[in-house]
Amino acid sequence: MIVVTGVSGYIGGEIAFKLKDAGYKVLGIDRRPLQKHQMGLLDKFVQADFDSDQSYRELLDARPDAIIHCAGTSLVGPSVKYPSDYYNNNVSKTLHLLNFITQAIPKTRFIFSSSAATYGIPIMPPCNEVDPCQPISPYGESKLFVEWMLESYHRAYGLDYVTFRYFNACGADALGRHGQEAEATHIIARVLESVKNNTQFVCNGNDYSTPDGTCIRDYIHVEDIADSHILAINSKIPAGTYNLGSGSGISNLDVIKVARQVTGAEIPVTFGPRRAGDPDFLTADSTKFQQVADWAPLYSIYDIVQHAWNWYNVR
Repeated sequence: MIVVTGVSGYIGGEIAFKLKDAGYKVLGIDRRPLQKHQMGLLDKFVQADFDSDQSYRELLDARPDAIIHCAGTSLVGPSVKYPSDYYNNNVSKTLHLLNFITQAIPKTRFIFSSSAATYGIPIMPPCNEVDPCQPISPYGESKLFVEWMLESYHRAYGLDYVTFRYFNACGADALGRHGQEAEATHIIARVLESVKNNTQFVCNGNDYSTPDGTCIRDYIHVEDIADSHILAINSKIPAGTYNLGSGSGISNLDVIKVARQVTGAEIPVTFGPRRAGDPDFLTADSTKFQQVADWAPLYSIYDIVQHAWNWYNVR
């Protein structure tokens, strides 16, 4: 049995689909109800906070091989305005969960959804796991706090864990089963929604120190992320922290060009101000996980946009 917290969300939901494809039994936990397209997918679903008596009873009964912890609060901007939500949901509640695991189900592997936001402004691209982490938002800080807790619990109590620092998760299930919800803040989602809704697209900033003036990001397909988690269930993958990214950078203007190719739409663009704290470059060196897991991303930026566009046209 594998447990996925945050199973009603974008990444947790895709992981659940891929786990079922691989033949695993899956227990999902989420405060929100399952989405319609997820009905009948899971072996069991618990609608509850992962840090609740109900969830702990289910975990004790299931004694899962692994817990994939995707639950949490995950937007950078709101974290600046409401930091208490992020420190409570992402840090305090995860601490309670770790205490439960080490005391009640100590053989369970814990796979944690972290973020490239832990790096803050990178010292140089691409980011390597040994680079200093200096997050610039409460969201990034909350993820880094949990990373520190995991390493401490590993040393002190033998907690078996894997942390994945996601770069820009995007795309949709290649079979059209799952994708992002409406009004997602990701640039690919925003561009495609502007096409679908026939609205003007506003690109944040064109004065970055990059070749075309727009910021450069590392986009990784949500299926590639999900496949990585399935590999990480295997205890042969050493405990530790791993970047998950494509290893290449794509500018915002290049994303828009691909979206024009996929949709056939003109996509007129206006430029707005930068978002506070956005670095010029944010790309990943994923060599560490590639070497230990024999993993590599399967999908290109064109695939990512095409799958996302397919999803937008079926939901």
